[in-house]
Amino acid sequence: MAKVRVGRVSEQIKKELSMIIQKELKDPRIGFITVTGVETTNDLSQAKVYLSVLGSDEQKEATLQALAKATGFLRSELGKRIKLRHTPELLFKFDSSIEYGSRIESLLEEINAGNEPE
Repeated sequence: MAKVRVGRVSEQIKKELSMIIQKELKDPRIGFITVTGVETTNDLSQAKVYLSVLGSDEQKEATLQALAKATGFLRSELGKRIKLRHTPELLFKFDSSIEYGSRIESLLEEINAGNEPE
């Protein structure tokens, strides 16, 4: 039963953080961000937030620094929107699965282009 609750809380955190980052953060260093997932510990003390950022490596680092500066604001807003006894500590990580998937797709297209019948 506890795993179901942790999963629901993780999904709610994902949804609320997406909204807060898109609508309320005004930092110009933050580019186009997609919150791809949230993993919360069983005791709800920490939440790993996985992000996909569109742009170069410098833009990704600038975005991560901006989010690190805004962690306090994000936690307080999250605490107002989700009624929990303790708001989890937020840890931001890059999710490279989208880039990995597009790389595999481009390699497959290359292979298929070489095997075209004439």
